[in-house]
Amino acid sequence: MSRHLIKSSISTPVGDLTLLLDSKTILICEFADHDERVTRQIARFYTGDIITEGDCPPKVSETLHAYFGGDIDALDTLETDPLGTPFERSVWKALRKIPAGATDSYGALAKRLKSSPRAVGRANGRNPVGLVHPCHRIIGADGSLTGYAGGLDRKEWLLKHEGAILNL
Repeated sequence: MSRHLIKSSISTPVGDLTLLLDSKTILICEFADHDERVTRQIARFYTGDIITEGDCPPKVSETLHAYFGGDIDALDTLETDPLGTPFERSVWKALRKIPAGATDSYGALAKRLKSSPRAVGRANGRNPVGLVHPCHRIIGADGSLTGYAGGLDRKEWLLKHEGAILNL
């Protein structure tokens, strides 16, 4: 049975976000200048669903605006249900446990999940709700800013916004 999903967008200080929602549940949250990721996710998981353009639900847009306005814990209240393999979903769930203002490494996360840093990195790179499941909080073991689908400039901005790195 197909679902009726809403594709919406919202402006942020670091670029527009494209969202795919099932009511108030976020299925995809990607920066709009990387829309090919949205297209791939829809083709992979949502071809049987009816997708229409629409307004972002107020609770979601208000929460995103609160986050960008300085309430760095606001994203914790959003409901998500991204589709992926069981392992990917376990990585994405673990990402949500990294608090705003903190960072973690691929190696440390892999150790907790009893996996390899490469597998965690691959799952992290496929994260369709990258802002809400905060893959930007994963950095290299040496403290370097490593890959981020939204771009390293955004990753740096987000980490500064959350107070995880200093504004130099």
